[in-house]
Amino acid sequence: MQMDSVDLQSLRIAKELLERPGITARIAAKIGTPVEKGLALLPDRLQKTVHRAAEKSIHIAYDIAMRTVEPSTKKDSNNLGHKLAVAGTGGAGGFLGPASLLIELPISTTLMMRSIIDIAQSEGEDIADVDTKLACLEVFAFGGLSTADDAAGSGYIMTRAALSKAFTDAAKSVLGKSLAEETAPLFVRLFSSIASRFQVVVAEKVAAQLIPLVGALGGATINVIFMDHFQDMARGHFVVRRLERKYGINEVQTLYRELII
Repeated sequence: MQMDSVDLQSLRIAKELLERPGITARIAAKIGTPVEKGLALLPDRLQKTVHRAAEKSIHIAYDIAMRTVEPSTKKDSNNLGHKLAVAGTGGAGGFLGPASLLIELPISTTLMMRSIIDIAQSEGEDIADVDTKLACLEVFAFGGLSTADDAAGSGYIMTRAALSKAFTDAAKSVLGKSLAEETAPLFVRLFSSIASRFQVVVAEKVAAQLIPLVGALGGATINVIFMDHFQDMARGHFVVRRLERKYGINEVQTLYRELII
């Protein structure tokens, strides 16, 4: 089936969102300082905290979001409302410093998950479906293209391919259970895979907040950038999935690779 011009333009926009420079470049553009300066300030102990916070956040965010979000037939998403909410948590985190990460990040990530679900529904996804729930979780693995994101397995199609077996195995094993309560090896592997990619972006966020003079105001700004990044990843991801439902996975992904942006 040949893709019509409207859908082709949607796919092009999705690719522009998914393959744009990552969060490091966005933060540097806003605060006027390379994030690498902050990364150099990250001690080993704090890096371990980042990993724990990332994994904890993925578990909590998924579970809370799935328990509190109701199915919807609306055609738009409240991106601004979620950005304003996450700005508040970022301001508090920036004021209190890295010590607050284990408290602030799960809250911010939960707000991001709520926004991701909102976007998924606006693209016609059924959040009662296990595949959609896992697709929402998958968004946290998308870093966007940049040198700093290489460790996160950059490249949208490549990341989906790398995670496909873990997601397929998990989907077969859910059977209505809460993923946050699941301790089976399939889920341990799934959450570890997501967290290992998510923590790269989290480390960049924390590093930016360590830069002198960033403070609470900068923390709020950085969290808005953080939210904006994953909203873009979600929008692109669910546009691609909508087109895959219409035209077929292989057809859409082949065309995605061929598109020049």
